[in-house]
Amino acid sequence: MPRSFTARQLVVASLAANALRPLPGRRTAITSFAAGWLATELAPQLLALTAADTVTELTWRRRRGHASPLGLGLAAASMGALGWMITGARATATEVESTLGRELGRSYLDRVESEEDAAGRVVGWRDWVRPFRLTNPDVEVVRDVGYTEGGRRAKLDIYRPRGVDLTDAPVLVQVHGGGWTIGSKEQQGLILMNRMAARGWVCVAMNYRLAPKHRWPAQIVDVKKAIAWTREHVAEYGGDPSYLVITGGSAGGHLAALAALTPKVKEYQPGFEDADTSVSACVPFYGVYDLAGMTGDRAAIEMRDWFLGPRVFRKRPSENLADFELASPLSHVVADAPDFFVIHGDQDGLVSVRQARTFVAKLREVSTGVVTYLELPGTQHAFEVFSSIRSQQVIRAVERWLEWHRVTRRGATSDPAHGTAADSASAAG
Repeated sequence: MPRSFTARQLVVASLAANALRPLPGRRTAITSFAAGWLATELAPQLLALTAADTVTELTWRRRRGHASPLGLGLAAASMGALGWMITGARATATEVESTLGRELGRSYLDRVESEEDAAGRVVGWRDWVRPFRLTNPDVEVVRDVGYTEGGRRAKLDIYRPRGVDLTDAPVLVQVHGGGWTIGSKEQQGLILMNRMAARGWVCVAMNYRLAPKHRWPAQIVDVKKAIAWTREHVAEYGGDPSYLVITGGSAGGHLAALAALTPKVKEYQPGFEDADTSVSACVPFYGVYDLAGMTGDRAAIEMRDWFLGPRVFRKRPSENLADFELASPLSHVVADAPDFFVIHGDQDGLVSVRQARTFVAKLREVSTGVVTYLELPGTQHAFEVFSSIRSQQVIRAVERWLEWHRVTRRGATSDPAHGTAADSASAAG
């Protein structure tokens, strides 16, 4: 960090400005995303540091000379912008509840939420003041279970409530992101998995082979192998193999959505064509849904030509466009598609929100299932990787959606963490 107060405030002001209006263009996308993502989700911490630095500048440092008017002006502007971001993050609670009430019915909470659950919906400062504390002492993790042949990329982790004897618990499969080229099962989806495991779910977080070493479709083949393994073995860990929900963010959102929509696409199940890889629902975060540029969207075409082709598929899109179309969830929307809860930020600098809007529109046009869409104002890519005001609000919304889905779509079943089958049936009314 620069030693000069003015220089430091210039850095903070630049971060805040980029968070409010990310720099456009392919060449600046990654830098703009990283800076905007951290500034947006860590706005309370950044505001506190800026305020402390400003107070210090106005007190003991001022005795050695005049405080910098430019630095103070930048600090004031930054704190105003950061305060605006915090206000927007807090407003997420109203946004998500309005969305769920509108799309699931105003009385949806009557079926899934106890008084204790209602109290847990409130996000307090303890939930976000330590953003990288993501574990839960009430959850145990079984590490590195092999789901297919291979090394570290062929393993998964299982999250379950500690000390609870589970039977037929609902199952959540988590697929990590990272542009199909980086990332691991230990890095993403942690807030959601810990919350759901504490509620009595079994959560399965998987690794998969990465590009460019392993070209597409190795990634979706591994996801489907993990689903098939989960159906065959999750009962050993207390899970119900007949009720699987899949989730993931970014590339993981793409893989989750594609897996959910292609249980009958045999090209993605070589050697295990007859395995059941269907799921009951899908919750993709900021996913990629058009890998072929079918919609004509400029950002989608640039991603196809400059990244997916050379790095992931290692094929020329101009000569192999059908492969890109087959890999696009947008190509596989059918009437009997599983239920979806699609989540995307309108300031996403890596995957345009237009991808989510187009995908949701297609789902609503074709699918007979439930389609819930949450578009988050002022929100960047990867917003829920660590704990923040916004991420906690959204994860609680996903938790409520999943519990609603469990009760209404799966039916009343025994839930060791939340009462008996009779209790669930009573809640369902």
